[in-house]
Amino acid sequence: MEQVYLGIDIGAESGRLMAGLWDGTRMRLEELHRFPNGAREVNGGLRWDITRLWEEIQNGLRLAAQRYGPRIVSVGVDTWALDYVLMSAAGELLEEPFCYRDPRTRGLVEASFQRVPRSEIFAETGLQFMEINTLYQWIAHHRADPAVFQATDCFLMIPDWLNWKLSGVKAAEFTNATTTQFLNPVTRKWSVGLLERFGLPTHLLPILVEPGTRLGLLQPEVAQRTGLAQIPVIAPATHDTGSAVVGVPAQKSSRPDWAYISSGTWSLVGIETTAPLINPLALELNITNEGGVDGTWRVLKNVMGLWLVQQCRKSFAANGGTNDYAALMTLAAAAEPLRSLVNPDAPEFLNPPDMPAALREQCRRVGQPIPETEGALVRCALESLALKYAVVLDQLERLSGVRIEVIYIVGGGARNTLLNQMTADACQRRVVAGPTEATVLGNLLVQARAMGELGSLAEIREVVRQSSELVEYLPDASSAEKWSAASARFAKLI
Repeated sequence: MEQVYLGIDIGAESGRLMAGLWDGTRMRLEELHRFPNGAREVNGGLRWDITRLWEEIQNGLRLAAQRYGPRIVSVGVDTWALDYVLMSAAGELLEEPFCYRDPRTRGLVEASFQRVPRSEIFAETGLQFMEINTLYQWIAHHRADPAVFQATDCFLMIPDWLNWKLSGVKAAEFTNATTTQFLNPVTRKWSVGLLERFGLPTHLLPILVEPGTRLGLLQPEVAQRTGLAQIPVIAPATHDTGSAVVGVPAQKSSRPDWAYISSGTWSLVGIETTAPLINPLALELNITNEGGVDGTWRVLKNVMGLWLVQQCRKSFAANGGTNDYAALMTLAAAAEPLRSLVNPDAPEFLNPPDMPAALREQCRRVGQPIPETEGALVRCALESLALKYAVVLDQLERLSGVRIEVIYIVGGGARNTLLNQMTADACQRRVVAGPTEATVLGNLLVQARAMGELGSLAEIREVVRQSSELVEYLPDASSAEKWSAASARFAKLI
């Protein structure tokens, strides 16, 4: 009989509880409970309703207990990165956590260099400079409300807090901690000195644990409320991208010649290395080094991702337009190719009130034809993403000295056949799309390894290949010249 592992996976738009049914060779997935997520305005700030997320998790656990009972082996959580919870000594939630899209961090990256030079921050953390990083959130938060930090006994990232609710153990899982921009990737410890230079408190930093750590058993009161046994709570790679990269179906090689794109609301474009790459070129290219499983590193760059399309759809629907993703892709496929291009990482796309208006305004400002129709707007977003992927791919090759032969696209964006083909064409590389559930697979398989079912990252990825349907995309030779010309136009925009 199959063993059952429970993966709690929460993104910016939705969360779900997934069952992984393990037969010793393959991991079969079943969605048990899905629930909406989204930041909301509270007293002028953009916040997450994390208490409701915890209630939804318990609802999902009840369903799991009813369906699988004693077959359930363990449970673990992954979520988005960057955001955090502040807790009192009594374990109280001091306030709802801020969302990284809250505007309070605007301008703080450049301002921070007045206190600590850019090169010194990078040397200490190896992280890409983005105003949404936890470091700048802390600076803004502490500046606006130092009293809440005085009342804080412990800081936890979002998935760490949820794992604490499950297990009662306060710990920071390493892969997510590396996204904060206050962890040193060389020492693998918190950058206490850096925080002190910014006048930020350090007493509230929790212990660090590796992905795959057994945190403890499900708390008795949670077991009683849900009907579960006191199963082990395991910290997988709690950063959803960390779990997604575990779920990349790459085969082991002595010198990896592949890149990945974890494609969803964000696109994380990167390579896997055995050590962080912290040097002047990485600083110049604004590349990030995030921790992975088994001592690996995710050397990558964050690209805005399908957020552009999600927000266009939201705006279309609000104005009586197309509300269906498949229909939007059909309209985009029929639109004129490579007509309007934008820099997808422009700050005005981070959280605009009207994404179509923001796309049109940037096209107007940089001298691109203005996309008027829904299809033209979506095509503008997708082609711009594909061209940005090609730019990042070139940067990663320069940084690593390795020619990338294949790109693995994992996550929800692996379903987007139009963007996948555009990526193959823009990058002139073979693309392998799938699994769409790489994050959950990575989460579940790290749990299975922690319980002794698997022995290595290579074994995990073999299970991913056995458990997934993969689709290959090859560059269209007939369009290569047009994409080359578009690449030259795009270079001027960024």
